[in-house]
Amino acid sequence: MNYNSTRGQAPQMNVCSAIIKGIASDKGLYVPESFPKLTKSWEELSMLNYKELAYTVLAPYIPEFTEEELKACISGAYDGKFSEEEIVPVRKAGGAWFIELYHGPTAAFKDMALQLMPWLLTKSVEKQHEDKTVVILVSTSGDTGMAALKGFENVPGTQIVVFFPDGAVSPVQEQQMRTASGNNAHVFSILGNFDDAQTTQKQILNDKELSERMAEKGYTFSAANSMNIGRLIPQIVYYVWGYSRLVANGTVKAGDPVNICVPSGNFGNILSAYYAMRMGVPVKRLICASNKNKVLTDFINTGTYDANREFFVTNSPSMDILISSNLERLLYHLAGNDAEEVRSLMGQLTEKGRYTVGAKVRDGLEALFSAGYADEDEICAAIGELYNSEGYLMDTHTAVGYKVWKDYAANENDYTPALIASTASPYKFAATIADSIGIGQGADQFDTIDRLMIATGYPIPEGLKDLRSRKVIHTESIRREDMKQRVEQLLGL
Repeated sequence: MNYNSTRGQAPQMNVCSAIIKGIASDKGLYVPESFPKLTKSWEELSMLNYKELAYTVLAPYIPEFTEEELKACISGAYDGKFSEEEIVPVRKAGGAWFIELYHGPTAAFKDMALQLMPWLLTKSVEKQHEDKTVVILVSTSGDTGMAALKGFENVPGTQIVVFFPDGAVSPVQEQQMRTASGNNAHVFSILGNFDDAQTTQKQILNDKELSERMAEKGYTFSAANSMNIGRLIPQIVYYVWGYSRLVANGTVKAGDPVNICVPSGNFGNILSAYYAMRMGVPVKRLICASNKNKVLTDFINTGTYDANREFFVTNSPSMDILISSNLERLLYHLAGNDAEEVRSLMGQLTEKGRYTVGAKVRDGLEALFSAGYADEDEICAAIGELYNSEGYLMDTHTAVGYKVWKDYAANENDYTPALIASTASPYKFAATIADSIGIGQGADQFDTIDRLMIATGYPIPEGLKDLRSRKVIHTESIRREDMKQRVEQLLGL
């Protein structure tokens, strides 16, 4: 299995090199040259636990690792790190099945990949005989930052630098990042939005002169965002897992289709569902759910991607994104691996902030994808409705997915069994949740968390329990224009 750049002007790489590099030298994203098929039957897959299934799914993507090496990475990532024994519960509520992805150490779905990625990266560095310290840059709209900080906490041979938009993440997310205690951790808020952070991060990663100076000092760049293929492929596993659970509990017969609904801003999580489908998960529709920043919904429904629009700060902040990086990978696949077309579209996005896809990509979208969005009031209403009717508590992002799925099912009269990606603990957005279920907020974010636990009985995740008392370590806010300079200062360049 080799990996190609979506823009076609960078060397083909094996998975180890692609994980270390993060983004291709032509500014493209690495994609597998083909999609391996699941080799076991669904009856066999439904008998596996999560770690066993992860090995089955991931092994074809990482052939450079021996069976022993990959299994050791998977065990290291998931043993004792998750509060639920099965790692990812799949629970029925509101007529759908929720894939609960938030039972890891930072209470967000990003843990599913970012607990594994450091193992994959450090093993890749070892196998490629790299002798440089890997500097991992992260731009985050909320959850990726803390999940990356926790995953790479004190990992030898790494430094991790996280940028998040000042005032545009939840108070819990900000407190998590500002109190990150790893000896290799560096966290900054930037005076701008997530798109500002991500765009500047890409520019830094593709700065050849800076990379040369870093190499002289013994450093090399990588990324922990889902731009890195090592972040993306572990997410395939939980969609295969979700389908296998429905087979195991008799909801679907092996081979019968399901719909999958994913709340998405940067498109990585739903792209992983597309990859799972390409591997053999029977999918009827992939439903992309947006918040008020509905650039993805508009693109899927019209074929035109237009980032020239007002940016909204919402109550589902991890989806407050207008430039969706991982969409580039889908364009490449739907265009028949046409890198020239992708280069043209990405050039238009950079120059004009918009592009319109051709007939082949548009046909691919219409054949498989549906999309919708939910505004802030609808998000709150969905949370209150499902909790009051069934006692099931969702965070704001999951509520976007639930609302959009309900709208889709009703409008299309399509009640195919549905999996909804449940992406974060409700406690990460406690104020909105408390208001939505009618208990009201406390004196501060921590008091609100306590009130929510008393009212609902939902256990507070371990990673959030002592958040109030953690020492704030990272206090610096910088302009986006200063991100590169700050990285240079950290590394002594």
